[in-house]
Order: sequence, then structure tokens, then C-alpha cells
Amino acid sequence: MRIVGLMLAALLLTGCGEQDTNVLARQAVAIERGDECHLCGMVISQFSGPKGEAYEQGVEEVHKFCSTRDLLNWALEPENRHARQQMWVHDMSKVPWDQPDDEHFINAESAWYVVGSSQTGAMGPTLASFGDRAVADAFASQYGGEVLGFDQLRLDKINQNNHTMH
Repeated sequence: MRIVGLMLAALLLTGCGEQDTNVLARQAVAIERGDECHLCGMVISQFSGPKGEAYEQGVEEVHKFCSTRDLLNWALEPENRHARQQMWVHDMSKVPWDQPDDEHFINAESAWYVVGSSQTGAMGPTLASFGDRAVADAFASQYGGEVLGFDQLRLDKINQNNHTMH
């Protein structure tokens, strides 16, 4: 009986591993012309600056955001911290500010963010996102702001007016 129990446990663990692999296979998708922001409902393609996307546990459809600020406001809310599964942001070192290219999404949790720069996105202040810390530092030197990693971001920090940080 004990052997049957161990075999059943091994099968269950194997099944969990397969499920995790499926989760990791999710990818960022193109932002289409009529897509609306999951947080504010605005049409995403009408705005410049970096955008974001996220998958939530138990939800098949990707959530799309008109700015990194909206994505991070959603992601850092206490009720969403455990629900979020994967998140992406544009790597602004590889795309023009006015028209970010959806071919250059990076993992939002490993990105570097410039908070408080003079560059704006949807509804004003936004966070510039980069895959490389040195590029983020150079951007901050040119446009102002503070470079932070994902683990350093806090709701109060990302929501303060960017012009007060200079």
C-alpha cells in the first residue's frame, strides 16, 4: 500500500511539473489597434511610451496595459501580487518612444525602471523600462529620474508626479 501511495505522489508531482512548463510557455502578444488597458480602459495604441502585459493565474487571456505605470499599479496591489503569473514590458533601448515595437518585450520582473523622468506616456508620468542597467542609467542621465529594479518599486514611488523628482 505504501508503494502505491508513493507512486501516486510521484505521478501527482510529475503532473505539477507539466503544468508549470505550460505556464512558462506563455508569451507576450502583439498589442492590437483597438485593445484597451486592463486598468483604465483607454485604447492602448493611442499613446506613446512603454506598455505592459501580464498573465494572471487561472486566466487564459493576457491583460494589456497602456503604460508601465498602469501595469505596475496593477501588479503591486496586494490583491494582485499573488495572482500575477508573468509580466512583460517594452525594452525601450530597442524601440522608439513614440511607437514601441511588440517584438521587444522583456520580463518585467528582471527589467530596470527609470522612475520620474521627463518622458511621458499614457496620462502623463510613466516608467521607462530597460533590459540593461547601463542603458537605464544613461536614460536617467539624459531625462532625469531614478533607476530602480522591480523589487525596489513601491506604489507610492511610481505614482508620485515625475516632475517633482528632478
